[in-house]
Amino acid sequence: MYPEIALASASPRRRELLQQIAVPFSLVQVDVDERRQGNESPQVYVTRLAHAKAQAGAEKLKFSVPVLGADTIVVVDQHILGKPVDQADFSRMMQLLSGRCHQVMTAVALVGQHSSNGCCVSTEVCFRQLSTADIAAYWQTGEPRDKAGGYGIQGQGGRFVSHISGSYSAVVGLPLCETDRLLRNWQEQA
Repeated sequence: MYPEIALASASPRRRELLQQIAVPFSLVQVDVDERRQGNESPQVYVTRLAHAKAQAGAEKLKFSVPVLGADTIVVVDQHILGKPVDQADFSRMMQLLSGRCHQVMTAVALVGQHSSNGCCVSTEVCFRQLSTADIAAYWQTGEPRDKAGGYGIQGQGGRFVSHISGSYSAVVGLPLCETDRLLRNWQEQA
């Protein structure tokens, strides 16, 4: 049904999501500079990273298969919240997210020898009010340490989410509807 691809991501969540829709894939490790350039908007930044990862993977594999790259960011008040560097940084993030809504943007790109396509999906995620005890207990689980914005909606962090508007799978790390469309279009053009 889908073409064989390579995934340029170390995220176990992205692997699980591709397996969920039965995409045949292998992994390719890439090293991309993830620093924000100048005054990039959050959407331009995350889209550039997804394309850079896919392009780096395609070059590494000498364009033998299409390569899927993706990146996810959490945005509140136009500020990007990355992975927490320590508990204090995590607590600051959770206080920013507590009792309000924020955006989760996931960009996905598919790069091959003769074409490159992609998209960016933005989902609104709303948190309930968090107590200091909620925040401290969540940090102790270890889950927030490698997550953009300091939480995983698919894990214990999901208990803080009062509602979302948009794609749940994009918040997890890969928008399945849009990824399906990219892969189908690729196959039709091949």
